[in-house]
Amino acid sequence: MAELVAVIASTHHPFYYRASTSTGEDRPPFADEWVRKVEAFRETLTRARPDVLVMVGSDHFHQLWLDNMPQFLVGKAPVYDANWYNEEREFGLPRMRLQGQEDLSAYILREGLDAGFDLAFSNELRIDHSITCPIITLRPEADLPIVPVYTNIFAPPLPQPKRFVQLGRTIRELVESWPSDQRVAVIGTGHLSLELGGPRQFGPHGPDPQFDQKAVEWISSGDIEGCLSEVTLDSLHAPGNATHGFMDFMLMMGVAGEGRKADYVDTYDLFHTMEAYFTWYPGGAK
Repeated sequence: MAELVAVIASTHHPFYYRASTSTGEDRPPFADEWVRKVEAFRETLTRARPDVLVMVGSDHFHQLWLDNMPQFLVGKAPVYDANWYNEEREFGLPRMRLQGQEDLSAYILREGLDAGFDLAFSNELRIDHSITCPIITLRPEADLPIVPVYTNIFAPPLPQPKRFVQLGRTIRELVESWPSDQRVAVIGTGHLSLELGGPRQFGPHGPDPQFDQKAVEWISSGDIEGCLSEVTLDSLHAPGNATHGFMDFMLMMGVAGEGRKADYVDTYDLFHTMEAYFTWYPGGAK
């Protein structure tokens, strides 16, 4: 059977690529420390030596729109183009072409349906920065095949937070039962408190530092039950109007497991958001 070698959760700040590659007067003052943190985080994936990446993210209304919005979607294409024009224009993100792992995609779809998740799929999925940003930070060579999994965190009605946790648990079960000798890492990205287009967007840190502190504690300690006891679809409006992306972190907590403390934790307060990085090694610390 396949081996789950790493579970990784992080934010996906689209300005990292431009900040890290800028020079001279164009290089922001926080870039060097940000690069240092990302390079240390990158090592946690490198040490796991994965063959395949299952990538959990959310389409930012690029390909999925209100005329057809799946709650959970698995890509099953042989290749994936990325990014989108506005991401190139606004964030300086490069165009990318990523190989797909069709066998694992097909297995997750078939077995996921049988496990009670009515998963959608796409054979022509173009992916955006929720998946390409963690590839840029964690595997800039972009040389490993991927299975993209998109979640709906934007367009109500949204799945309940507990459903994200349940899907995370199911993804782990499916990866570990996949009849293959491949080493698999599951990587998911979301948000802590986040405000987009609102009055709290451009502060010196995230719009709700208290929520961020709680969130980091929930994730790093594996306190799924404590998190579920406080986080609801309604409550996620209070920390910032885009904080529902935190449910993708909850999904990754489901992959890692109840009570499973993260083997690696780091954070970085930036303008308008806190960056957060977590790694678990299911087989023990590397």
